[in-house]
Amino acid sequence: MSEELYFVTAERQRIQTEYARRQRSIRSDLYAHWNPAQMLASAGRTCTAAAMLHEADVFPGIGDQCLEVGFGSLGWLGQLIGWGVPETQLHGIEVDWFRAQRARASLPGADLRVGDATSLPWGDNSFKLVISSTVFTSILDARVREIMAAEIERVLAPGGALLWYDFAVNNPKNKQVRKVGRKELQQLFPQLSGNVESVTLAPPLARFVTPRSWTLATLLETVPLLRTHLLAVLVKAS
Repeated sequence: MSEELYFVTAERQRIQTEYARRQRSIRSDLYAHWNPAQMLASAGRTCTAAAMLHEADVFPGIGDQCLEVGFGSLGWLGQLIGWGVPETQLHGIEVDWFRAQRARASLPGADLRVGDATSLPWGDNSFKLVISSTVFTSILDARVREIMAAEIERVLAPGGALLWYDFAVNNPKNKQVRKVGRKELQQLFPQLSGNVESVTLAPPLARFVTPRSWTLATLLETVPLLRTHLLAVLVKAS
């Protein structure tokens, strides 16, 4: 086994073990779509993403093949349907078989595969839009992050865009995730350029405030120091 394959395999096993632990120990309603804090985060990032994609002139539509890396139980794929992208133009890869099966049940016409993004099963320049959402922070090994980033750049078509959403602040209570800041994001994707915004009210604060006052939560989310994630639209040169 090569050194690179060793680190990729070890990281995949660690992530799968962590997914199993989270499934056992975290309340099922904590990240449910109807949870007020999740609704706030989803509304904020979706609205901002749509505006940034339009501003960069890369908003996806009919004819644009789209890929989500780490789509979970559905990820952004449902949002792409809402934006008018046909189901048959949706592709995805997910390391967890059980999550992938749930997404396949929702989108039977999409091309949704089980695997990891260190070796994407698509050709060069295949996609107008690639989405990575809360994926890289689950990867602790810097080499594996670099391999995945290179694969994303490879399959992204010239003039296409990476839509990125992930933590930019470490969670001191969870050592199984590690932040990706602006500098590292730029280093991971040297061929891409574009806009990066801070979004999402810090989850502990959102979980406390949102059920009590949606208005206060939305006001707090406008304060940059209280935001914990980065949302980016990074375009590959034509």
